[in-house]
Amino acid sequence: MKKKYTIFCCLLILLIGLLIVACDEAGGRPKIRWYVGLGAGSNEETLEPQKAVVAKFNENPDRKSHLILEIVTNAQAYDTLATQMAAGNAPDIVGPVGIRGRDSFKGSWLDLDPLVAKAGYDLSDFDPALVDFYRVIEEGLLGLPFAVYPSYIFGNKDLFDNAKLNYPPQKYGDKYIMPDGSAVDWTWDTVKKIGMLLTIDKNGNNATSPNFDGENVVQWGFHFQWTDARGIGTEFGAGSLVDNNWQVQIPPQWVEGWKWHQNGMWVSKFMPNGPQVNSDLLAKGNTFDSNNIAMVHCHLWYAACCVGNVKGQWDNYCVPSYKGVTTAKLHADTFEIMKASKNPEAAFEVMAYLIGPAAPDLLKIYGGMPARKSLQATYFDEFGKGKQFEGKTLNWQVVVDSMQYADNPNHESWMPSFQETTARYNDFYNLIMDKPDTNIDEQVALMKDDLQKIFDAAKAKEGAK
Repeated sequence: MKKKYTIFCCLLILLIGLLIVACDEAGGRPKIRWYVGLGAGSNEETLEPQKAVVAKFNENPDRKSHLILEIVTNAQAYDTLATQMAAGNAPDIVGPVGIRGRDSFKGSWLDLDPLVAKAGYDLSDFDPALVDFYRVIEEGLLGLPFAVYPSYIFGNKDLFDNAKLNYPPQKYGDKYIMPDGSAVDWTWDTVKKIGMLLTIDKNGNNATSPNFDGENVVQWGFHFQWTDARGIGTEFGAGSLVDNNWQVQIPPQWVEGWKWHQNGMWVSKFMPNGPQVNSDLLAKGNTFDSNNIAMVHCHLWYAACCVGNVKGQWDNYCVPSYKGVTTAKLHADTFEIMKASKNPEAAFEVMAYLIGPAAPDLLKIYGGMPARKSLQATYFDEFGKGKQFEGKTLNWQVVVDSMQYADNPNHESWMPSFQETTARYNDFYNLIMDKPDTNIDEQVALMKDDLQKIFDAAKAKEGAK
């Protein structure tokens, strides 16, 4: 009996000790759970650096909260978060997360405007347009700028030189100088005109020549690289496939953009079609890296990952306008506070730390461009030292300037039954890419009917919950 009593006392002392350690660790401060996995941050090499960021936060005695890190691998992160939310055990902060990840849990995020106002949080280090990028109608300010990946034009200077053409503008608002010396607006129509001059067949004829062999092209003028129907449509003006009442809306400028794209592939032939994009000649989809495309439209992350085989000189250029409006679609990561957080003010303190003092360390971990203007010059000094940029002088100011033209609503924003809707508009996009005789007006009408059925089913399911 005495032995059992002794064991019980030892266990009780151990338990009390653990509780004391736990209390000491938090210091009576509310515990804020930071959930990582919907975006970057779940790779093994990022684990310890993120733990160091948390440790630095917690060791500051002036903090009003205690930060706890939860990391879930990306493959399980969506289901795990959904399970936690359903069980009433949602974390306080989620991130880094992009628009697609955010809108997979639409309605779950806290409007930050009241917290920003109460804390007197200074937003002056962010471009106002980038702050507005995170505002969602009827939901409020759902995030603050952190890591951004602007889109812009990648241009192969050697191919322009071979065609004796001027390079595209590197300052928004500047004109493009045509071969005859005339100055014209930098529009998608201008891209088509010079794109045809940059498109060459096996006999050396460009796409404006009566002798041009469109079936044997060896070099193309332009390509929208690694995007989809929403991404292409957005370059002709931001929009959405769904309105606030879950009704399908097909932005008319998107239809115009899709027709421009179709013409470029199958009539003017200055853009590669689906089979050509996936050919060996165009590096099976990595078209700019093949050295056989003069211009592509893509994002900053492409410069970080995928241009190692581009020979000669290339540079960064402005996104063209359409009907007087420039739209440069944006990929961006941020941190969100969940509505279910029991300590939103403490969670905001953590968010302010992650996008503020911790931002330089976290941006190194995640590889994004800082949204803070004060960090951008230093970022490109370091980023420009990448091996893929050796021997090249690149204009990074174009990338910074492109953020002013971010798409809102974003091209990756919420849609009912997200995966099913995505599959349906991808079917439409593949028709344009692969079938030259596709009637876009007819296919848009069919897609609209199909999407409405998907939206109605999703709405009925939502109402039954």
